[in-house]
Amino acid sequence: MSAAEAAELIPAGARVGMSGFTGAGHPKVVPEALAARITEAGTRGERMAVSVYTGASTAPELDGVLAAVDGIDLRMPYQSDPVTRAKINAGQMDYLDVHLSHVAQMVWEGIFGQLDVAVIEVTGITEQGELIPSSSVGNNKTWIDQAERVVLEVNSWQPAELEGMHDVYYGTALPPDRKPIQMRGPQDRIGSAYLHCPPEKIVAVVETHAPDRATAFSPVDADSRRIAEHVVDFLSHEVGKGRLPADLLPLQSGVGNIANAVLAGLDDGPFARLTAYTEVIQDGMLDLLRSGTLSSASATSFSLSEEGMAGFRADIAQFRDRIVLRPQEISNHPEVVRRLGCLAMNGMIEADLYGNVNSTHVMGSSIQNGIGGSGDFARNAFVSMFLTPSTAKRGAISCLVPMVSHVDHTEHDVHVLITEQGVADLRGLAPRRRAQKVIDHCAHPYFRPMLQDYLDRATAGARGKHTPHLLEESLSWHTRYLREGTMRLD
Repeated sequence: MSAAEAAELIPAGARVGMSGFTGAGHPKVVPEALAARITEAGTRGERMAVSVYTGASTAPELDGVLAAVDGIDLRMPYQSDPVTRAKINAGQMDYLDVHLSHVAQMVWEGIFGQLDVAVIEVTGITEQGELIPSSSVGNNKTWIDQAERVVLEVNSWQPAELEGMHDVYYGTALPPDRKPIQMRGPQDRIGSAYLHCPPEKIVAVVETHAPDRATAFSPVDADSRRIAEHVVDFLSHEVGKGRLPADLLPLQSGVGNIANAVLAGLDDGPFARLTAYTEVIQDGMLDLLRSGTLSSASATSFSLSEEGMAGFRADIAQFRDRIVLRPQEISNHPEVVRRLGCLAMNGMIEADLYGNVNSTHVMGSSIQNGIGGSGDFARNAFVSMFLTPSTAKRGAISCLVPMVSHVDHTEHDVHVLITEQGVADLRGLAPRRRAQKVIDHCAHPYFRPMLQDYLDRATAGARGKHTPHLLEESLSWHTRYLREGTMRLD
C-alpha cells in the first residue's frame, strides 16, 4: 500500500518503534506521511502525537518532520536532529536519554507500556517470509517482537548484497532465564541472518527507493590530527608496557569528526590485524578494512558520508565476510564488552579536574544529543578514553573545567583524557594527582593557569582535602559564559 495508507494505521497516542540508527536504515516515507496526517488533524483543531522509539538518531525524514509538526510526545533513546533538540530544550517534547544497551530490556519489561506499531525498513523479503535487514539493525528485533502491528518499508535502494551481513541473536531473555552469550570474538556469529516476524502481524508493506542520510565529515584539522597522534602514541606505549597485545584489543569508536580522524591515524600507525567491536562503522573504519589494518568489524549500523556510501556499495563484496551487523543489545552488551576487553574511544562536551565527563548537556541544562552507547562501553572497557579539543567556540569555552555542569561518566569510569595538548592517564591516581595531570597535559595554555589557581586555592581552603572544591566557584566558569559569552577573563 502507499505510505499515506500505512500512516492511517498509526493512531493518535500510539507507541511506535521505528528502525534507524545514526541515519542508516530508517523508514523513509511512512514518517513523512504520518507528519502530513498530524498536520491535517491540526487543521481540524485536533492534536495528534505519538511516542517514537528508535535505535539511535535517525534523519530529518523521521525525527525532523515529526518534531516540526509537534507530532512527538516522547522521544527515546538518542537523537541528534536540530528541530527535535530545540523542541526538547524548549520543554515542548519529553525526551528520555537511555543507555543503548538498556532499551530492548526496558521495552520487554513493559516500562513504556505496550508497543503498538513497529515501522521497519528492510532490504527485502525472502520467499520463505524472512526479512532481510537493512543498513542498521538497532532495536528492530525487539520492535518486531513486541509490537502488535508491523509496517514494513522495503527499500530497493539498499544493496541486495547486504543479505548475509547480519547476525540477529534471538537468545536474549529477562532474568532469571538469561543464558551466557556465546561470543568469543568480534567476528563470531551466534544468530540468524534475518529478522523473523509472524505474517499475521504485518499490516502494511510499502515499497521505497531512497538513500540513507549521508553523514558529512569535516576535513581533519590540526587539533583532530594531534588528538589522533596522541591516541596512537598512548596505545603504542601500552603495547610497550605489555598491557596490550601488538594487535591491540577490539576497538570501539564513537561517532564524529574526531573519531574518524583517530581511525585515520590508526591506519598510519604501527598496528596490524586489528578488530573492532563497536556501534557504528564510519568512513575511517572502511578505510582500515580496505588497507588490511582492520581484519573484521562488528557493529549495529553504518554512519557514512556520501563518498563513504559510494565506496561501500562499490566494494561491498570485500566487506561481506568481514563486517557483522547485530542488534544493539548485543553490539553494546556490557558483559560482552567487558569480556572482549574493548578499547573505548568516545567524544565528550567537557571533563572536570577529577575526571568526571559530561557528554550530553550544554551548560548543564540543554541536551545536545544523548549518552548513546558511550556509557555501555566506558563503564566496561579495558581502557576507557575520552577525546576532545581543549577549547570550543573559538576559544571562548574551556572543555576542561573545575566541575562539569552535568555528569554522564563518573571519574570511576574514565581512564584516559586526550586533547590536542596531550594525554592524561588517570589510572591509579588519587583525585588531586588526577587534577594536576589534567591541568598539565590536557588543558589549553590560556586556561591552564586559571585551573591551577582554582586547584591551589581549593586545596588550601576546602574543608575536605580529598577532592578539593570551592563550591561557590565550581560552576562559575559556566555562569560567566552564560552571562558574558566567554569563560575567558580578558
